[in-house]
Amino acid sequence: MAFALRLLFLVCGISGLLTGVVNNNCPKGWTRLDCNCYIYQDDPRTFADAESICNILEGNLVSIHNDLENSFVLELIRAGGNDNVTWIGFTDAIEENDFIWTDGTEQDFLNFDLDIIPAEPDGTGDCVILAEDDGLWQDELCTDLEPYVCIKKVSH
Repeated sequence: MAFALRLLFLVCGISGLLTGVVNNNCPKGWTRLDCNCYIYQDDPRTFADAESICNILEGNLVSIHNDLENSFVLELIRAGGNDNVTWIGFTDAIEENDFIWTDGTEQDFLNFDLDIIPAEPDGTGDCVILAEDDGLWQDELCTDLEPYVCIKKVSH
């Protein structure tokens, strides 16, 4: 049993290494994490325009579902040279305080800044940004111009 388990890990490890060397299945300029590809766009847009550009690139504004993904997106933003805030695909523009991801994925993780007064989301805007300094989320006016991150599924 132990031998079989070690063999399984070895095969999976070699398979993963070869896959990473040959092709990560993300377009040029995109970075892969798990089953998704991500790209930081430094061209400031409104929330709706940023989502439209991501749609043209066959994706959506980024949805974030755990601490690892939040940290990964934060590092993409920092690597892109942004020192302020960036759009993510979370909004309550349809119904106040009913946030949804633009890609339709489940809301299973939140990272709003709860230490400021009033705590986020504070209702000042309907669209959400990720702050570069601490990785926390805040709501903002959807018409503000900000850089953004797109996400799309890995192509096979």
